[in-house]
Amino acid sequence: MLAAVFVCAACGLVYELELVALASYLIGDSVTQASVVLSVMVFAMGVGSLLAKRLRSRAAVGFGLIEAALALVGGSSALVLYASFAWIGESRYALVGFSLTIGILIGAEIPLLMTLIQRVDRQDAGGAVADLFAADYVGALVGGLAFPFLLLPGLGQLTGALGTGAVNAAAGGVLVLCVFRRDLTPRSRRLLILSNVAVIAVLAVATTLVDDFERAARRAVYGDGVRVAVQTEVQEVVLTGSGRSSLDLYLDGRLRVSARDEYRYHEALVHPAMNGPQTRVLILGGGDGLAAREVLRYPDVRAVTVVELDRGVTRLARTDQALSELNRHAFRDPRVTSVTADAFNWLRAAHGRYDVVISDLPDPGISTSTKLYSAEFYGLVAESLAPGGRLVVHGGPPLSRPRTFWTVEASMRAAGLHTRPYRMSGRLSDSAAGPDRATHRARPVHGWGFVLAAAGKRPDLGLAAQAPALRSMTEPALLDAGREAERGRLPGLPPSTLVHPRYWEDR
Repeated sequence: MLAAVFVCAACGLVYELELVALASYLIGDSVTQASVVLSVMVFAMGVGSLLAKRLRSRAAVGFGLIEAALALVGGSSALVLYASFAWIGESRYALVGFSLTIGILIGAEIPLLMTLIQRVDRQDAGGAVADLFAADYVGALVGGLAFPFLLLPGLGQLTGALGTGAVNAAAGGVLVLCVFRRDLTPRSRRLLILSNVAVIAVLAVATTLVDDFERAARRAVYGDGVRVAVQTEVQEVVLTGSGRSSLDLYLDGRLRVSARDEYRYHEALVHPAMNGPQTRVLILGGGDGLAAREVLRYPDVRAVTVVELDRGVTRLARTDQALSELNRHAFRDPRVTSVTADAFNWLRAAHGRYDVVISDLPDPGISTSTKLYSAEFYGLVAESLAPGGRLVVHGGPPLSRPRTFWTVEASMRAAGLHTRPYRMSGRLSDSAAGPDRATHRARPVHGWGFVLAAAGKRPDLGLAAQAPALRSMTEPALLDAGREAERGRLPGLPPSTLVHPRYWEDR
């Protein structure tokens, strides 16, 4: 019986982690989504414990039916959440509904199990509680470790959830039908057998259809042009578009690169930082090779080091024809060295000093990347800068998320760096995915925000000749445009305008 409790507890925690992982992937902001899922589940577990009081007189059949329902709901939760995101464009309500339902069913387990365990072993209530919770907690530990290290990399989110549901149904059914068969009436026994067989059959059929479902869902999310969809050790990577001019790169459902306007982003990111010594360049992130492409335009560059966490992205940048053409085969250049590592930990190892450090990392609004936008991180970068070296950081859109952008800039100043914030307007692509993605990508959206920094003095922005979008502006024009934008007099900026929102302020 304790073995069955162990298995059911492991399955219950897998459902929780599955919801948290999917919520972070589909909705974003992992801290908020984890808080919502866990708080709703804990509340629902209390509700389930109260509701289970009504079933204590029929604890065996009640527990069997609850486990069958939990297996069906928990096992199918990933499919339904992903379907709601793909075809409806909204998965928040489904997330709360599954958190509430699964929490109620898990909460109802404990009172019924306490009733059943005392029937098997006539020990005192304290001993029964100790045995029960020991098995429950150890099972939760195993489930918590199995999800990231076995289920997710081995089976994926959808198949892993379905397989967990089948194991859950089997464990609950075997416990009741074998250990407590004398407590069941013939009608109850038939009901439990049919329920568990039906649940396992539904989950098995769904498992066989997962591949077709994923292909259909990806078409709904990304359109019909999906060419590559791989789950790496770090994230899901999707490439769409038939060639370099139509290529889009998505990482965990978020648009990372669009061939329509990526040159604007990478020119604005790279070229202002290259105004000065540029022999050794460090790119943090940038596994797509596009920042390296811009760096390699400079003949004085002797060595470029690209530190990317996901080797799968770097592999695609080398081997995918459209992406490698877009980055002009940057990784074939003998000056480029690719390193697979976490940027924070890699900087701690002190790999020398660099004239330019380019931070081409995930959006700072994504919670999992926040340590790469901390004052501690910028302190490590400052230590790696050579005398006169510059750092440039993508700080997110300053108009739509000003608090995030200026927090990044303040963190850089807290690390002792002198900063110059700026932004590039004229962005045509957005991070939207799902049924409304075509609407989002058909109109201009807010531009990108950057912060250029140096250790000794405020860096000179400069205007590189290789960046046409930056070349046409002069510093007085930047100053005037920045003042007007800050005062709200410009409803929209020309597509080729580089603006320093606070260029004129002395800090």
